[in-house]
Amino acid sequence: MNRFLKGAMILTIAGIIVKVIGAFSKVFIARILGGEGIGLYQMAYPIYQMIVSIAVSGIPVAISIMIAEKLANEDMRGIDKTFKVSLMLLTTVGAIFGIGMFVLADYLVEWGIITDPRALLGIKALAPAIFVVTLLSCFRGYFQGFQYMVPTGTSQVFEQTFRVVTMVGLAYLLIDRGLHWAAAGATFATFPGVLAGVVVLGYFYYRQRHVRHELRATQNSESIEESTSTVVKRLIALAIPVSMANIVMPIVMLIDMAIVPRRLMDIGYYMNEATTQFGYLTGMATSLVGLPIILTTSLAASLVPAVSESAALHKLDDINHRSKMAMKIANLFTIPACVGLSVLATPVSQMIYNTPHAGPAIAVMSLSIVLLGAQQITAAILQGLGRTVIPMVTIFIGLLVKVFLDYELTAIPELGINGAAWATNIFFGLAAILNFIFVKRYIGSIVPKVELIKIILSAMAMGGMASVMYSFLLTLVGNALAVGFTIVGAIVTYGATLWLTRAITRGDLYNMPIIGKRLLAKKKQEEVELYDEEY
Repeated sequence: MNRFLKGAMILTIAGIIVKVIGAFSKVFIARILGGEGIGLYQMAYPIYQMIVSIAVSGIPVAISIMIAEKLANEDMRGIDKTFKVSLMLLTTVGAIFGIGMFVLADYLVEWGIITDPRALLGIKALAPAIFVVTLLSCFRGYFQGFQYMVPTGTSQVFEQTFRVVTMVGLAYLLIDRGLHWAAAGATFATFPGVLAGVVVLGYFYYRQRHVRHELRATQNSESIEESTSTVVKRLIALAIPVSMANIVMPIVMLIDMAIVPRRLMDIGYYMNEATTQFGYLTGMATSLVGLPIILTTSLAASLVPAVSESAALHKLDDINHRSKMAMKIANLFTIPACVGLSVLATPVSQMIYNTPHAGPAIAVMSLSIVLLGAQQITAAILQGLGRTVIPMVTIFIGLLVKVFLDYELTAIPELGINGAAWATNIFFGLAAILNFIFVKRYIGSIVPKVELIKIILSAMAMGGMASVMYSFLLTLVGNALAVGFTIVGAIVTYGATLWLTRAITRGDLYNMPIIGKRLLAKKKQEEVELYDEEY
């Protein structure tokens, strides 16, 4: 258990660092490009994310599942084979998709998929990154299979740092050549970022050579080496449904890009106004929603190989226990994040993006924090169990509903861009509910109702306090300081209410990495001292 949570903690810390760096970049980029420039950036980047998701997003999960299974059976030869075959396959796939994106970019504008032709340059600028990111995904899947998350976390930090520095620098240097050039420079920055990530992972792979040698010495003599074709078939069989299930946000952004600006123009917005509104939703609201999801993304990445390992050893109780722990941790963070962001949506928008106009979209989208978090955890459980097709099917059912709701709700004048936000919430909620049904069928319930109610009540108390505190502080210290102090007060209030309602117990703390080990040691020391006093 501790190893699973330790891996999640490492990825979460790395994710926080990545998001903090990214948040600063968003501030600079928003000020350099404005809402219209952000809209151009968001029209190009989802294309890249979609292609990468289709081509390689399932590979790290598929590799981690296969390696975790082989590691549980002490099959080091199988681990080596899986990694080498995956690397060769992804090198080929990366080259094909990178060239394909560059060549087909013009047709996206010609066919009307991209509504603003100025985004074309940005799409082509992303093509080189596709080849490199395939290599990145292969190495990450390899280390995640060992439940060794330090290389993945470190590479994420280096990738984001190089990407952000380049993005801000190029946007600033190219803005005089035109808004489309600046947006294209921002998108091209993805390439040096992923390249830095590959270099970091290659370094960790080299350092691990002694560990691989030791594992080969303990090779299970009964294991049978698989052929290359067998490995490829198994990899594809796992990766394709996982890819389809893991392309949630890219598909959402692509659907929004294709439908939302047009429907806004249908109700009277000019093109630049529709692009600006689109930027508020996808470039600002979605970015803020992504901050709390760092934890659930990390939990999901760590949960997949942990569940796969237990499934290979037929330990159903371990799977259920780990799943419940992951779901509880997710709820402890996503529910208050949803409440807090909803209450402070407009002040936060003003503070971070220097505009209050994204506030309504942020408030509506805040519900996606809980719904997407639940979808990620349940999908990870099903993927770890080898039921990789189920999350894919639930995603596509949700997407069909979203397409319909995007078209209908965005064209309601009273809703506008908020209609698209509600369509996204319903999409995530439907996919999560369907996943929960299947998880319950295979391993039982993973969400105790009483525990969930305690967390919700604690979050509501926190939200009420935050609303009152912000209103009181606003006239005294101004918006930015009022938001900062309110967030601190909200965290303290939430922690206190969790302890009062016993939503968090000492047992939960003992399961935590690092702090849990120290608390257990302290508890044992106290028990020894008490025993000595009595006897």
